[in-house]
Amino acid sequence: MEKEAGDDVNNKYINLEEFHKNSEGTFDMKSMVPNLAKSEPCCMGIDEAGRGPVLGPMVYSTSYCPLSQDEKLKELGFADSKTLNEEQRKELFKSINENNAMLGWITRVLSPNYISNQMLRRTKYNLNQISHDTAIWLIKSVLESGINLQQVYVDTVGDPNKYQKKLELEFPQLEITVKAKADALFPIVSAASICAKVARDRVIQTWTFVEKATFPTEYGSGYPADPATKKWLASIVDRVFGFPQFVRFSWSTCKEILEKQCAPVEWDDDDEDEVPVDLKGTASITSFFGKPENNNIEVKPHQFFQERCLEPVTFF
Repeated sequence: MEKEAGDDVNNKYINLEEFHKNSEGTFDMKSMVPNLAKSEPCCMGIDEAGRGPVLGPMVYSTSYCPLSQDEKLKELGFADSKTLNEEQRKELFKSINENNAMLGWITRVLSPNYISNQMLRRTKYNLNQISHDTAIWLIKSVLESGINLQQVYVDTVGDPNKYQKKLELEFPQLEITVKAKADALFPIVSAASICAKVARDRVIQTWTFVEKATFPTEYGSGYPADPATKKWLASIVDRVFGFPQFVRFSWSTCKEILEKQCAPVEWDDDDEDEVPVDLKGTASITSFFGKPENNNIEVKPHQFFQERCLEPVTFF
């Protein structure tokens, strides 16, 4: 396959080798800091990609530049990245890196596993809070990089007024603007949107399944309402271990599949000895650890058992 325009630059600046070795948490990437951004007053924009899908990561990015370069940003052609196709986004990301004397960026990849683990914590921590905290981390990262930051533009998550007040309390020294569809209103937010979308596309295209299993690649758009995505999720779920790390298992779409297709877990409860009516007739999770009744059927152990050299035991 012939290399597409912008691929060499994108491969250079979006190196995911370390991320794919351990895709459980977050992963950060950034450009060199332009000297001009340290000496002149600057603005930064913040946007995300992949908030809604049940598959793949959510990616947050910021792009920053001197206020004096606002017209230059417009000349480069930054627009709402949702209106652009993949090739146009690649070209604009290439343009961002070719203009590194004035433009810089920082990107954080939040893995599906990280998102789900955070959302299922004992204390409530929803996707909006994850988004807000990531935006705060990006602003702090820009300030810690020595950039002369004065203005911040953010594409809203939730109520823009409440979000703006929250950021203003955190950074009283900065002029902060939070707007819906900010990526279509402010070129610097559009640049951040380009960085986020190109990075997410790259993560999806190069995803390495740590489960060491081969999964079908026809998973559709990755959005919960997509029939192809639902079909893929139902076809690859493991009855004991659930989904691979590519999946946000905290999404309601996944919960429904887990409840229907996976073995129930038995929890000891002194006050409740009966099995719930809706679980009667369903194989218990403990049944998967015993010896198969039909000795002629060879069942390949799950990767979890293979890696730990575990074998089934028989109790006498």
